[in-house]
Amino acid sequence: MSQPTTQTHSPLPANAATPQFRGWTPLSSRLNPFLPPIFITLILLVGNLSFGILESYSKTLLAIVTAIAAEIALGRIFLHKWPHPASAYISGISVGILLRSPAFWPYALCSALSITSKYALRFRNRHIWNPSNFGICAMLILASQSVASLSIQWGNNLASLIVIWVLGTVIVLRARRFHITLTYVACFIALSFLRAHITGDPWQSEISPVTGPMYQLFMFFMITDPKTTVRSRLGQCIVAVAVAVLEFFFRLDSSIYAPLYALFWVGPVALLIEMWIDARRARAIRTPAIADQKAVRA
Repeated sequence: MSQPTTQTHSPLPANAATPQFRGWTPLSSRLNPFLPPIFITLILLVGNLSFGILESYSKTLLAIVTAIAAEIALGRIFLHKWPHPASAYISGISVGILLRSPAFWPYALCSALSITSKYALRFRNRHIWNPSNFGICAMLILASQSVASLSIQWGNNLASLIVIWVLGTVIVLRARRFHITLTYVACFIALSFLRAHITGDPWQSEISPVTGPMYQLFMFFMITDPKTTVRSRLGQCIVAVAVAVLEFFFRLDSSIYAPLYALFWVGPVALLIEMWIDARRARAIRTPAIADQKAVRA
């Protein structure tokens, strides 16, 4: 019969991690998924109360509810799990802010297209378009007679603009994506001077769109989306530059939706290139290993 053993418990070292208990996580960790939705809701409220950027609260609510419902349904069908609604909420609220239509159906359809793209347009088990970017661009192309995108300026209320920029900066800093926003804004400003030189327009008018609502959501939520950006910091900055450059040419062609269209083309191409590079590296690592195994067997 074995003798009972006595366990002694020594104090944890100073650098030991805090133990995690089953079913319990720190409050800050549990709140993390909700912080971007909270901040974008504050941006919506500040923008609408100050400048009336929404078509209506009911249309925005329809976009949000449709996005969340589509996310839950498709998540259960394809992934067999209950997906977190935070991402769908952001997609829905982005649709509600950016889309313009006198009818209700474009808001529901745009949200449905946005979320469906996450599950239908995948490559190597990864969706390659930012959902709201895809949905809005699809609506602008396929239903141009019924919809438009928000492109007006916020106005001259500096206090509201500062609040929105601060909230957006906090979001991308927490996501460790601020360098993407900073790179894009720097390139946009530099190319604005070049565009002003080419067109003869005042440089102030070329730079001013960056203070508009479409650009606010674009540079804080779309271009920085962790699920649809490449992994490396350098690669993320290169993609931001590529988006700004393509947008430069779209704006020269008088496209008022230039940033949305630029990301629509550059984002997926960048992800596909990254996947191709990863596949080549994996083959390069696997080939010598296979050769060594064959040599051992021989």
